[in-house]
Amino acid sequence: MPKAFDAANPPFDRLSAAEIAELRSVLDIGYFRPGEAIIEAGHSAEVLYVVIKGAVEEHDAGDIEAVLGPKEVFDSRALVHGTAGSRFVAAEETLCYLIPKELTLDLIKRNPSFAAFFYSDISRKLDAMAKAEEADGVESVMRSRIGDANVRAAIFVDAIASIERVAHTMRDRDANAVFVRGGDGRIGLVTGTDLWRSTILERKPLDAPIGSIARYNLISSSEDEFVFEALIQMTKHNIRRVAVKRGGELVGMMEDVDLLGLFAGNSQLIPGRIDRARTTDDLAAPARDIQAQVERLHKQGVKVEDIAEITSDLNRRLIAKLFDLVAPESIREFGALMIMGSEGRGEQTVRTDQDNGLLLSVPVGEDTINHFRAEFSGALQRFGFPPCPGNVMVSNPIWSCTIDTFEAQLKRWVYDPDPESSINLGIFFDAIGVAGRSDLVPRAKMRMIELMRGEAVLIANFAKAIDQFPGTGGVLATVMATVGREEIIDIKKSGTFPIVHGVRSLAIDKGLMAPSTVDRIHALAKLGQFGEEFERELISSFRFFMSLRVRSQLRAARLGTTEGESLIRASELSNLDRDLLRESLKMVKRFRELVRNHFKLTMF
Repeated sequence: MPKAFDAANPPFDRLSAAEIAELRSVLDIGYFRPGEAIIEAGHSAEVLYVVIKGAVEEHDAGDIEAVLGPKEVFDSRALVHGTAGSRFVAAEETLCYLIPKELTLDLIKRNPSFAAFFYSDISRKLDAMAKAEEADGVESVMRSRIGDANVRAAIFVDAIASIERVAHTMRDRDANAVFVRGGDGRIGLVTGTDLWRSTILERKPLDAPIGSIARYNLISSSEDEFVFEALIQMTKHNIRRVAVKRGGELVGMMEDVDLLGLFAGNSQLIPGRIDRARTTDDLAAPARDIQAQVERLHKQGVKVEDIAEITSDLNRRLIAKLFDLVAPESIREFGALMIMGSEGRGEQTVRTDQDNGLLLSVPVGEDTINHFRAEFSGALQRFGFPPCPGNVMVSNPIWSCTIDTFEAQLKRWVYDPDPESSINLGIFFDAIGVAGRSDLVPRAKMRMIELMRGEAVLIANFAKAIDQFPGTGGVLATVMATVGREEIIDIKKSGTFPIVHGVRSLAIDKGLMAPSTVDRIHALAKLGQFGEEFERELISSFRFFMSLRVRSQLRAARLGTTEGESLIRASELSNLDRDLLRESLKMVKRFRELVRNHFKLTMF
């Protein structure tokens, strides 16, 4: 039986072959009857348990926190840190591998990667995971297909076209190279460097045919080949670009900067494309690029908070540019475009829906505002930003009006604490201005805080939405321990929302204007709302939930849908993921209690 031990199961996949052999030589097996306590809370343990068959319940203060199944490991805390924080009970007839404490502690000392699993705090586990994923990311990029990269669409010109005409074409198409069709059927290449070299250094006339400077020794790769093969071609032939073929036909071009974009995302290129846009149609391509780079960065193991920062900044640039293109002068002069929700907090990764609005310092003509509403929201929808299910968009007059009208709405929302009012207040508190007047959004947010601050009942009614969805106590037991069907958990309802809304409620109570959830947590900690360790673990849990949700969102995006974009399937989680999920959900439980106690929610 010890030979059947799965060494590919985390964290044992971090052990060397010699360490695995050593472990297998001392393995024992334990049998536990249904209802039998395996470890009591507050007690130490002499072995590390790995479930072979059956199920083990983790109990905390009477709640079932989790149900552990085959290949799952427990209880590292009792083994390494002295006492178990929970009670572990066999839910049915259960077999477990028993790994002696002495060997486990020895392996922890010898193998830092293996030791990371046994860290007591979430933040240290996540840091260890990030280092491993970063190393894997470079390898995954090199094994990507060329077709997955930012292949530039092929642009063809005739060999008889003048150098001047081709130069204008390259400028208008934002291209640094074009393919040249020769009269004999050959295909050549001309780059921007070729243009200035021929006209400046060789003094060729501008009306000379482009075919006279084209190079016809094209180096090409198929879009089905690996990226590293294109890199080899560039290195071997000392060139900066390769032609890309599909089924033998030229369809595009890949440049060395595109390869760089695969490693760093192409975030350094997208702002230029946005700035050069002259029409709304010109913004469609950079909008697609922003979305595509999320998956590239995620494959490379880039931290989710960094992906969110890059993506949010680019989306804001895109939306601000769209505002400049479609807003008439009166709206640009007197209006403030704002974005809200996760976009406003800078926590957006995979695109979900529109959350935006417009505040005006003075009224503008009805026809003017209606035309802007339709054109702005319609353009975003064409770019892949679906309409907001709650209609929180510029196209909705409630969210695009004068500042005086909006402040009157805020007052009604504050003093009419129905569910929709609370949702609207929460969405607006996350707003930031991205274009137009810079003073209007902060003014409205300060008015909201003035209305709510000191009103204990009002803020408590707002804060109680933290319990809008089922609590995390026992969530793994009830959601992920199913039999005969897929095990699923809604990571937004169980993880991100309680943290986002609880932190938002505390920030309003304290009059904090920090924009993001993490910034608000830091600010609350400075005010003594909670200690340094709680601050660190809450942030780490929040970021872990975000990383899980990105996986789910990318899966949904590949299927061309937003349905189920916050659902996590148990089959997608490694044992280390499940361990982190359990710990993060416990952190949410602690945070819910903190918020309930702070606002005395049991009284409402």
